[in-house]
Amino acid sequence: MADGYDRFDNEGSGGGSFVMGLLTGTVLGAGLGMLFAPKSGSDLRNQISEQAGNLANTASDGYRKASEQAGEWADRGREMYDKARDAVARGADEAQRYVRDTASSVTGSAPATSSPSAGSTSGPSYSSTSSEPTRSSSESTPRGARRNS
Repeated sequence: MADGYDRFDNEGSGGGSFVMGLLTGTVLGAGLGMLFAPKSGSDLRNQISEQAGNLANTASDGYRKASEQAGEWADRGREMYDKARDAVARGADEAQRYVRDTASSVTGSAPATSSPSAGSTSGPSYSSTSSEPTRSSSESTPRGARRNS
């Protein structure tokens, strides 16, 4: 029976530690409850309003930057278009000049000094070796057809 007596002595001394654990749990629970408790309605509305304002400012800045960038790209596109148009015009003028100079050197006459905007003549071209005008393939008579001259 001595064993039963010892058992009761050990159980009686554990009561203080139980109360201490209960108090510790209560304090920790209250602290965690305050830490994770939802905010009041006015605090939550203020936080949402603040975040919406930040989002609106960010969107406004993004829109401003995008429109500035688009304007810069449009200006660059216009510049590139103007440069390309000028280069094509210079190339066309140079090609016309080359054709005129080559044609005049082949026929043996002096180079023509007409303006670059003057077009070519649409009449038949004459060769210096023949008295008959040369005709283009669209003016030639089909095989087997008679010419009315």
